Amino acid sequence: MILLVLLASILIAAVTIYQYNEEARDYHRERLERKEKAIRKSIDFTIQKTTYPVTTENVPLIFKDAIFDIDAVHSLQINLYDLEGQLLISSKRTIQRDTTEQCLTADVLNTLSNTAEHRKVIKKAENGQTFQSSYSYITDEKFKNLAILNLPYLENDDFLNKELNEFLLRLGYAYLAMILAAIVFAYFISKYITKSLKTISDKMNETRLEKRNKKIQVESTSEEIETLVNSYNSMIDELEASAVKLATSEREQAWREMAKQVAHEIKNPLTPMRLSVQSFQRKFDPEDPSVDQKVEEFSNTLIQQIDTMSSIASAFSNFAKMPAQKSEELDVVNIVRLALDIFNEHYISYEAEEEEIIAKFDRTQLIRVVTNLVKNSIQAMPKDKADPNIDVRVFSDGDLVKITVEDNGSGISEETKSKIFEPKFTTKTSGMGLGLAMVKNIVETFGGSITFTSEEGKGTIFTVAFPKK
Repeated sequence: MILLVLLASILIAAVTIYQYNEEARDYHRERLERKEKAIRKSIDFTIQKTTYPVTTENVPLIFKDAIFDIDAVHSLQINLYDLEGQLLISSKRTIQRDTTEQCLTADVLNTLSNTAEHRKVIKKAENGQTFQSSYSYITDEKFKNLAILNLPYLENDDFLNKELNEFLLRLGYAYLAMILAAIVFAYFISKYITKSLKTISDKMNETRLEKRNKKIQVESTSEEIETLVNSYNSMIDELEASAVKLATSEREQAWREMAKQVAHEIKNPLTPMRLSVQSFQRKFDPEDPSVDQKVEEFSNTLIQQIDTMSSIASAFSNFAKMPAQKSEELDVVNIVRLALDIFNEHYISYEAEEEEIIAKFDRTQLIRVVTNLVKNSIQAMPKDKADPNIDVRVFSDGDLVKITVEDNGSGISEETKSKIFEPKFTTKTSGMGLGLAMVKNIVETFGGSITFTSEEGKGTIFTVAFPKK
């Protein structure tokens, strides 16, 4: 908008200057013609009143005094030449080289004699001034060419230039006011437009697949912005529908995977139970003196497999059940120490940077976190490790409590790092792979996070961080 106003002002100024120049050229041309016509009438009158014979040779005598009177009346220098181009008489005693010459050029003479108008105007600019010189024949009463009339005319544009400068100044003031008004108007228009765009931008930045997104409500906006808002709101509806479908699909997939895992884990103890029962049926002999011992061994085998199935059911039940949000103020240093007391491994060390660190957490869930991490480190320790070591540290980091469990076990390979917190993923020959997934679930429920660094063959460091309040 501002650029258009500025370009319009420049264009109008250019057109105005061009128009003034055209008018100035027309003015000087018409003024010279008027003066020439008036001077010719004066010359004709002088020729009619003269007592000298009207010949070219007598022109200086005929106009000896009259030429100065005519110059004075019309304020224009007059030069008279003979038909050969030689100067006969001039109203100015000293002839300026800028206006005329002592002898006319052949071009002027040819133009006068060979054109129907018998008139020629020469225009030239010197020293910053523009001159026009008109050449035409003067005749006697019988219309016989008597001499050549030359009128040197100086184009004086001072008045026109003054008018032009005054007009351009007024035009500049007017367009300056228009540009200032355009700037103010453009500012408020841009604020009005960008206000709607900023609302749309903020909503787009807040858009997430995993949460319910709000639609944009914008009032008094342009048609284009309204179209954009409607498109965004339509996208939100489609995104929400897609998120619901995705969540449903993921949930169904998770349950299918869980069912497969449960079925797989339950099949493991069922197979030895079936074999034991079949063996007992074939080999059972009531008369056998050691029948009581065999029945006891058979019973112990079944009980052991039943306990295995019970532990499987308990593990999946604990994983499926979200940790209760039972926040209580507790001493993290003391709770971690109590959690480590159940382990008998001599290579587990514990260090707390402070005697007491108070934080809000669930006591039972914190113990589960620590025991799962330490148990995971123990299971990752090679049996033939010469100097096994597990270091557990508790310390404060600003408003966070951090617990690190560092071991020098076998570490985690690069291809398994991205799957380490997935349910049912495990690198061990036994177990269901729910420990780290459960720990992650518990920690994130209380607003914390769990990360790890590991180098294969050298060990792993798990770091749990959660807010104190």
